[in-house]
Amino acid sequence: MRILVAEDERDMNRLIAKTLEKEGYGVDACFDGEAALDYLEAAEYDAAVLDVMMPKLDGFEVLKRLRAQGKDLPVIFLTARDSISDRVTGLDLGADDYLVKPFDFEELLARIRVMTRKRSSHRTSLITIGDLTIDTGSHQVTRGGRTIELSSREYAILAYLAMNQGKVLSREQIETHVWNFDYSGGSNVVDVYISYLRKKIDGNQPVKLIRTVWGAGWMIKEGQ
Repeated sequence: MRILVAEDERDMNRLIAKTLEKEGYGVDACFDGEAALDYLEAAEYDAAVLDVMMPKLDGFEVLKRLRAQGKDLPVIFLTARDSISDRVTGLDLGADDYLVKPFDFEELLARIRVMTRKRSSHRTSLITIGDLTIDTGSHQVTRGGRTIELSSREYAILAYLAMNQGKVLSREQIETHVWNFDYSGGSNVVDVYISYLRKKIDGNQPVKLIRTVWGAGWMIKEGQ
């Protein structure tokens, strides 16, 4: 999934971005509220991490404008202020969660997983498609009880396909959700990763789960 991080403390911004990237997320980062809105209008994100106290526009105003546009993007606020009134303000504006600094990065990751699951059809960390199981918490992938080792990029694409089970995803959609604005790879990079996944997930399996829809993209689906 692709996440926007808007945090004006540059060291904190860098640490959050690196932590999310290690988990396989595509990450864009910015340092003020106006830039955050520009990013949110220019690309489709799966979640946003917003600092409350940012220059130009604070996190509250960013969320307020986002919700006024009818966008239901999952948002978690980060703040050094822990007053009840601030938390109530953020939640009333439509935030999904609120994390007070300093925080543990494992907790941030867990809260992101929870709030994104709430917006999908998956209410637990386990996604099952036939005999394929994906644990979005541990990133463990098994098929028929056999553990499958994936790179972070392979896992990100598989998880995105699985969370949209039965839907055709285009090359552009996969690029948008898995990579960020700094990406400058070749036009066939998605095809290459899909090929890697097919070998690892389907291999010699009699039932193939990853399917090509010619002229449209790829999907993952159980059965025929």
